[in-house]
Amino acid sequence: MNLVIIILAAGKGTRMGLTDKPKVMAELSGKPLIAHVIDAVVPLQPTIILPVIGFKKELVEEFLGQQYPSIKAVYQTEQLGTGHAVMQTANRIGEMDGYALILTGDTPLIATTTLSELLSNAFGLSPRPHAITVSTFLDEPKGYGRILRSSNGDFIGIVEEKDATETERKIQEINTGMFLVQIQPLFEALSNISNANVQGEYYLTDIIAYLHSKGFLVSAMPALNSLEFMGINTLEELQAAEKVYASIQEGIS
Repeated sequence: MNLVIIILAAGKGTRMGLTDKPKVMAELSGKPLIAHVIDAVVPLQPTIILPVIGFKKELVEEFLGQQYPSIKAVYQTEQLGTGHAVMQTANRIGEMDGYALILTGDTPLIATTTLSELLSNAFGLSPRPHAITVSTFLDEPKGYGRILRSSNGDFIGIVEEKDATETERKIQEINTGMFLVQIQPLFEALSNISNANVQGEYYLTDIIAYLHSKGFLVSAMPALNSLEFMGINTLEELQAAEKVYASIQEGIS
């Protein structure tokens, strides 16, 4: 069974004060954020690793060529949202069977063991879900998409904060940005989502509501360690991640 890794890495680093390089090229412990993510997924032995790059893409490509020559990126020339970014991989993997594991290139603390456990748990489910998102709980969920559940607790969708109601913003179960989706349902869903939202973007998160509405099985799997899914958007978050990374390395040594 094919396992495809898609790494979303097209964004700017505006909130980090970066004007000359993309966010995923900011460094954590002397290594670009995207390199931490790649190093975490390589041991999974995927069929293919596809970074989706955009802003200052030549810098990412140069780095990949030097450090990971077998990895060839996909371009997102317009920043039209995370769903649009994943859609750019269709020419490379759209005809495959199997699963796509979708991660963001700004989550450098993710561990191979966590990813391996996610895959083992997902593939061990019966019936096996068509799509899984990894969720976690935060006391202060500001900035994150919220997990939507029905009155009986079934996972039915994700709402981005800017589109959420006041009631939805009080939900503390959030989307980490990691998805495991069967490839064919993934591209069916991406072909049917719209950009009718506050940001005018095609959200990857919208695939869940579509798949649920069509009778596909979707699941939200809680993460055990929310720190691993810490996204880096600001210098303050990068500094916080440095401290966590250092403590992890001390534990390993």
